[in-house]
Amino acid sequence: MNKVLALSALAVASANVHDRAFYEEKFFDWLEQHKVQVKSGADFIHQLQNFANNHDFITKHNAQEGKTFTMAHNMYSNLSWEEFIQTTRLGLIKRPENAVADRIHEAPKDVSALPSSVDWEAKGAVTPVKDQGQCGSCWSFSATGALEGIYQITYNDLQSFSEQELVSCDQSFLGDHGCNGGLMDNAFKWVKSNGGLCSESDYPYTSGTTGQNGECMDHKSCDNTKLKVTSYTDVQKNSDDALMSALVQQPVSVAIQANQPAFQFYSGGVLTGSCGTNLDHGVLAVGYGTLDGTDYYKVKNSWGPNWGMDGYILIERGASQSGGECGILMGPPSYPNLN
Repeated sequence: MNKVLALSALAVASANVHDRAFYEEKFFDWLEQHKVQVKSGADFIHQLQNFANNHDFITKHNAQEGKTFTMAHNMYSNLSWEEFIQTTRLGLIKRPENAVADRIHEAPKDVSALPSSVDWEAKGAVTPVKDQGQCGSCWSFSATGALEGIYQITYNDLQSFSEQELVSCDQSFLGDHGCNGGLMDNAFKWVKSNGGLCSESDYPYTSGTTGQNGECMDHKSCDNTKLKVTSYTDVQKNSDDALMSALVQQPVSVAIQANQPAFQFYSGGVLTGSCGTNLDHGVLAVGYGTLDGTDYYKVKNSWGPNWGMDGYILIERGASQSGGECGILMGPPSYPNLN
């Protein structure tokens, strides 16, 4: 190890809670677990420093009293927060101010009639958690999730629909840009105009590894025409009652701000505290409930099953923050209508 690397290695110990050997042992285990390759000595030191900083951050958070959620190491532990944001490529574009939905789902007059909890995953209307990878295609995963949900509810048949068809083919139609972002409402409109969508198996996802949109392939032969989207509905903005009412019917696409340190290492419990309302990520709300006295929305993410609670996160419901926790009520939330 040269002098520069030796000095860098010492920094790991001097700037952190424990000595270097403590972090290095854990980091080697992490490298083996996640099959991560180190490119050079300098790269090893860089990743080790990130890991040490993150370990201290996670430990400090979990040691605080009154926290409603926990953090843990995961596949992002070797990344600084800035690198994490660049790597995840969230992918939600700004909604046009003049956008008008086909319908508006308003809050019910009798909120007391709503059930205390809903979970569409438990009801079998949600496919296994997927991974958008190195592509800003969250919007397509949120949209297919909503489509899969209403399809299963309508036909009692859980199908996994193709994000790749949306990423590759729904680009110029209404302003979606593949790996450079899009909107769930636009995706619903595209599926309506296209007359259906292919299954995941017939049109598999590849952009997660290539980081590219990919050429739009011939898809008419595999488009499921039973997925007949007739319109889409926007849920009344900034209303927990409206979103809960919509979730009683079906899974709902929502937009949140996810470029927050808490999202990098979230592992369980209900995410509380101000996490911003600059919407940058499309996800799928699949239900709501209460955990240890804290109301939540259950949200399916698209960062794979090894993130969060097997790919899910519980986000506080009824938060005092304007727009809801992480802006979940602002989008507005939306869902497709069939038949």
